[in-house]
Amino acid sequence: MTVSDTRPDPSIAPLAADEAIWRPHVTVATVVPRDGRFLLVEEDVRGRIVLNQPAGHLDPDESLQHAAVRETLEETGWDIELDCLLCVQQWRNAESGRQFVRFTFGGVPVHHDPARRLDHGIVRALWLSREEIAAESSRLRSPMVIASVDDWIAGHRLPLDAIRWLPSETAPA
Repeated sequence: MTVSDTRPDPSIAPLAADEAIWRPHVTVATVVPRDGRFLLVEEDVRGRIVLNQPAGHLDPDESLQHAAVRETLEETGWDIELDCLLCVQQWRNAESGRQFVRFTFGGVPVHHDPARRLDHGIVRALWLSREEIAAESSRLRSPMVIASVDDWIAGHRLPLDAIRWLPSETAPA
């Protein structure tokens, strides 16, 4: 047996090693304040009606900022303009075991299209005060919801250029 016979096939080894790496769900969310209230969605998650910020998963070849604006529009009918990175949160759902890394942005409402059809599972978009959100704590989709609002109220802000998207040469335009 030669040394080369004991080495792993180079075409298989990188794939196997890559599959062994743990990967959390990468999500985005927005905190959009207006007149002392915050834009939230009421959504049906496996038969339970919960409250959440406009949020969702990052799509392939999509910047975090674009995903946040897209998810907000799809779930609420609101076009927004991002003005800051509010926080990056890491959370493990005790029920499902799923783990998330969520990039939460602050945004300004620009235009609402009340006729826009909302994403599947979204019951409605609504504006709630911090007190109203806290009073609904049992219905929050995750503890990230109230934590993000509290971060906004506390004045946490990072510039949007703290995140840079470096598209690959093969990424769609």
